[in-house]
Amino acid sequence: MKPMNEMNVSFLSCSANEGFARAVVSAFVAQMDPTIDEISDIKTAVSEAVTNCIVHAYRDTLGMIYITAKLYEDGGVQIRIRDKGCGIEDVAKAREPLFTTGGEERAGLGFAVMESFMDDVLVTSRVQKGTTVTLKKKLARRRASHD
Repeated sequence: MKPMNEMNVSFLSCSANEGFARAVVSAFVAQMDPTIDEISDIKTAVSEAVTNCIVHAYRDTLGMIYITAKLYEDGGVQIRIRDKGCGIEDVAKAREPLFTTGGEERAGLGFAVMESFMDDVLVTSRVQKGTTVTLKKKLARRRASHD
């Protein structure tokens, strides 16, 4: 299905840009008239994915984070967050709650949080090439108007 609208943005993996990512994605999705809970869910999932890029993908360096968001007539929202960082050796292991490579200060709940707020979370990664997290959600108001 072809998206009815799409946006792309890229920015450096500075921690200050985590809030920017939340804001830009939520502003873009706002045209779909999401509920407050839906927009909050999306912002939280985007925040977790971007934080993973900042903390894990580019550990002690800066790199680019790329976000593509697509909106569909049926109320579907797809957000892809991509980095060109260190990659994830074992995606299945990384998705396990409480698993982290970020040290004691990290909870290891990023993917679990994303999964709890989105309808679908797809993670692909290649070591030394980067990681792509695709978040999908169907908005209730649009779902109701197209059923």
